[in-house]
Amino acid sequence: MDRLLTEEEVAEAHRRWLEAAKLQEIEGNPLTPEDVAMFEMFERERWSDERCIEYILAQAQRLAAE
Repeated sequence: MDRLLTEEEVAEAHRRWLEAAKLQEIEGNPLTPEDVAMFEMFERERWSDERCIEYILAQAQRLAAE
């Protein structure tokens, strides 16, 4: 089983995704409500970066297969 993030790691992950969201907006590619919900889920569930990447890759593969 994946280890869950500590409170400090969750806070750092939150800071990073807020920064990334701002950069995406500056580039004219703002996060969708679905994107925001996904990142909030990662934070709420305290998923590791590795588990988040696995989830995103699985979603991308699912979408590519449609």
